[in-house]
Amino acid sequence: MSKILDKIHLEQVKKDGVPEFSIGDTVHVHVKIKEGDKERVQVFTGTVIARNGRGTTETFTVRRISYGEGVERIFPVHAPSVAKVVVEKSGRVRRAKLYYLRKLTGKATKLDENVVADVVAPAAKAKAKA
Repeated sequence: MSKILDKIHLEQVKKDGVPEFSIGDTVHVHVKIKEGDKERVQVFTGTVIARNGRGTTETFTVRRISYGEGVERIFPVHAPSVAKVVVEKSGRVRRAKLYYLRKLTGKATKLDENVVADVVAPAAKAKAKA
């Protein structure tokens, strides 16, 4: 039975891989929308507040404030309708689920940015200045 499930799993998983993002990141999710016989890409920008599941059933929840109202959308990671996920900035959080952001408004919803410091040898810095 597990061989059948593994085969179905491999068919459903995206070939180009899963985008690298985590909880607290501000992302642009490019979603393919089909209207009649036309297809277009719509961008949904917000903060990732949750990731659920694993494998082909993995989903992530993105939240943003639109015209003063909180809007959340749940996207399957491996769905063909999700064209791509672009990370705008990485947030530093200490929770797996950021549901507490639902109660906050304004600047209180801002997360600290996770800045990765480049470690450069002092000799390389001296060469760069020269």
